[in-house]
Amino acid sequence: MSALARIAATEWQDARSMRRKGLDKKQLELAGLEASSIHFRFFLLSMLTALLSTPEYIRASLEHIPGDHSRAVAKKLERQDVLYDCRKQFTFLVTEQAACSPFIPPDAMAVQLDRLASLTHLPNLRLGVLPLDTRLPGCPLNTFTVYDERLATVETTTGVMVFRDPRDIRMYLDEFAAYEERAVFGEDARERLAEWAAAFRSCIFSPGHD
Repeated sequence: MSALARIAATEWQDARSMRRKGLDKKQLELAGLEASSIHFRFFLLSMLTALLSTPEYIRASLEHIPGDHSRAVAKKLERQDVLYDCRKQFTFLVTEQAACSPFIPPDAMAVQLDRLASLTHLPNLRLGVLPLDTRLPGCPLNTFTVYDERLATVETTTGVMVFRDPRDIRMYLDEFAAYEERAVFGEDARERLAEWAAAFRSCIFSPGHD
């Protein structure tokens, strides 16, 4: 019965179905989840979440998907308003790979990194960076998000896994806490982001090298 309960508390959302329904519909679902949650924990392994992204970055992140993305882009940008709700608490852990993978031209990547740095000044938001030379506990495999302590979403190439079983959520909370201990925050994070932005502006960026 315990195994069945765990299966029942797990949901699979495949990418093809989400695209057929319309990417803007997924944004409405995420906005509802964000409205009903207080504490958010994002582990960003390979790219940035829309909540942190510039319009150009968002558009580039959708380029591989056929169709008109104007409504999805607009909804993603609307969702960013939640960051300024001081009743909510956000912690973002961003790997160097996620921060610096060049989805957009170098000058636009520099602006994107400037945005990350500016967001670190929000009183309800903590943004930690994990440079490539950081020795991480274990081996992170996926981007994931934990909403309060009631739901976790895990992104894969073909879709999203949604976990509601407290045991699964606890595993992701523990994993997040282990990475959080190794991340750099505040002025140290801003210095790293500024270095990466300056490298993009000089068009000599090489990931993993200062």
